[in-house]
Amino acid sequence: MPLNSGIHKEKEIDGILCRLVEERISKNRVDFIKKILEHNNFKVIIEENVTSKIDDANSLADVSEKKYNIWVTDVLFNPVIYVYELRLKTLTNRIVTPGYWLQVEEDGIEKGEEDKYWELKLK
Repeated sequence: MPLNSGIHKEKEIDGILCRLVEERISKNRVDFIKKILEHNNFKVIIEENVTSKIDDANSLADVSEKKYNIWVTDVLFNPVIYVYELRLKTLTNRIVTPGYWLQVEEDGIEKGEEDKYWELKLK
């Protein structure tokens, strides 16, 4: 679920109810998000996105990159709340900001620093 979505998807994976964090994302994005979530003590499950295979087969576009879904086993997890309420830590124990989560900023902020997320410019 990107930061601009309010949709909450859940799915049972191997008998465990999981919450979708993001879907149809690249391997680089999966690796980035997985490191943050595991550092913050979430159990992460990665699955290849099956619908992207179907979409790719039906389209004329040359898509060589696989897409993935990333899930956590905590069904109360909501990326929007955790990011905007500054509940997550980076690997260097700074605070994850919306810019850092979206990978447009290099690092998070220290406690007490101002995060002007409303001035965030996406690339």
